[in-house]
Amino acid sequence: MADRHTLEELNNCSREELITIVLMMQGQLDTLNENIERLIEQVRIANSYRFGKHTETLDSIDGQLSFFDEAESCCDLSVPEPAAEEVLPSRRNHKKKGQRETDLKDFPEEILPPYQVSTEELDTFYGAGNWRRMKDETYKRLRHEPESWTVEVHTVEVYVGTGGDHQDEFLRGKRPKDLLRGSIVTPSLLASILNVKYVNSSALHRVEQEFQRNGVNISRQTMSNWIIRCAEKYFAPFVDRMKQELLSLPVTQSDETPTQVIGDSDRPNSKCYMWVHRSGEFYKERPVVIYEYQKGRDHEKPLEFYRNYKGVLVTDSLAQYHLLDKKLPGVTNANCWAHARRAFADAVKAADKKDPLSVKNSVAYQALQKIAEFYWIDTELKELPATDRLTQRQTRIKPLVEDFFAWAKQQAAECAVPPKSRTGQGLNFIIHQENYLKVFLTDGDIPIDNSASERAIRTFCIGKKNWMFHNTAKGAGASALVYSISETAKLNNLRPYYYFRYILTELPKCCDEKGNIDPAKLDQLMPWAEELPEECRKPRRS
Repeated sequence: MADRHTLEELNNCSREELITIVLMMQGQLDTLNENIERLIEQVRIANSYRFGKHTETLDSIDGQLSFFDEAESCCDLSVPEPAAEEVLPSRRNHKKKGQRETDLKDFPEEILPPYQVSTEELDTFYGAGNWRRMKDETYKRLRHEPESWTVEVHTVEVYVGTGGDHQDEFLRGKRPKDLLRGSIVTPSLLASILNVKYVNSSALHRVEQEFQRNGVNISRQTMSNWIIRCAEKYFAPFVDRMKQELLSLPVTQSDETPTQVIGDSDRPNSKCYMWVHRSGEFYKERPVVIYEYQKGRDHEKPLEFYRNYKGVLVTDSLAQYHLLDKKLPGVTNANCWAHARRAFADAVKAADKKDPLSVKNSVAYQALQKIAEFYWIDTELKELPATDRLTQRQTRIKPLVEDFFAWAKQQAAECAVPPKSRTGQGLNFIIHQENYLKVFLTDGDIPIDNSASERAIRTFCIGKKNWMFHNTAKGAGASALVYSISETAKLNNLRPYYYFRYILTELPKCCDEKGNIDPAKLDQLMPWAEELPEECRKPRRS
């Protein structure tokens, strides 16, 4: 804290001493004002995250800015007056004819007995002989039976020798391999549990309660045991085969999210992490998602996963990924533009909305506009082949990107905003990540951002809000394996329940006498395999 002067001391100060004191006070006041502005910005950002919309699109931000001057911002006298047909809703129903028939065509049908009119009733109403039968009316209703339980009774024939070389020796019928030896669980039952927990993000205790309401007593502990045992025995080699496919691709993407594992935490509330690694967004032929549980997120974790990888890895700005770029000669790290623009979006959200013109003239808003320009172009190019996309990026997007970085460096050099403000942090981040952010301009298969990874990990993020934590590292690892299969199945347009049921039926057949699975036998079970039964596939809409 600065020294305080009494009135007598100030009266005795020379002119030079008074000037020095005033200049010191001005500096302290500037620092104080800067700190206050930064605190106000932080409070507004926190409130925005807690109470506001989580979207960061420029259109949504513009909508928030126009709230206070809507008449002025929306006014455009060049737009013609709408016709009455555009304003008034049509009374006619434009529903596509025959759509219900199309929606229901893949479901089994049960033809119910017709609703008849008796001859007596017809003669009474029309008079005898004064009627004839017309074409019957037919309509459809969709029936659903939420829980159906069937006890499978398996019978194995047993014979015993009564003479000859094999007297008193037993011979039994060849029974199918159990999913888990001595367990009541079947592929359909476990598939149902996996679908509810990992696809629909419901906790096992809710599954247990639902079972009990139907008179079935299976504890969550038993269900957990089934999941972990099947994960270790079947899903681990299955996901290893999927990982081989992933690491053969030229472009991959990665992200991570914290999770709590009680039995693997050094202290209360310490963070463990669920990592997700997936195929590049533009690779549609055999998309793959691999979940991986790790106790931490130091660079050794992704380093081990990508040790033998050669290609481009798209990530956010985490320094651990940049270390991969330096330590693994075959890996090139590309950064995510969605993360790069986040600081500017936060700054605009935190700005004083009572002065929209000032906000739109701000450095943060200008940065968002510049980034939006090449984002919009890249969105137009998504359906093009990779070579054409690269050509268009070089021609149309690269000049905009170069112009943006030149502008950002100029703003930082001129100290247009306080360095510690959210906008200042955004400029500093952009400048330091320039090389990583430009990688997408070198290859048409590299996405502009890492949003596909965030979508791939979203199911887990929703699920962990329902069950809060895992008890053990073994349970978290099993969850990672199941998520890998379910998320990959969804990307390959499969129905997870039917796919789980199918592979849980087939995987025991792939085991040798020691319980090991030959990886070569797994190819026909992969989510992209053509041999999969039709019931596993999502119905195609006409």
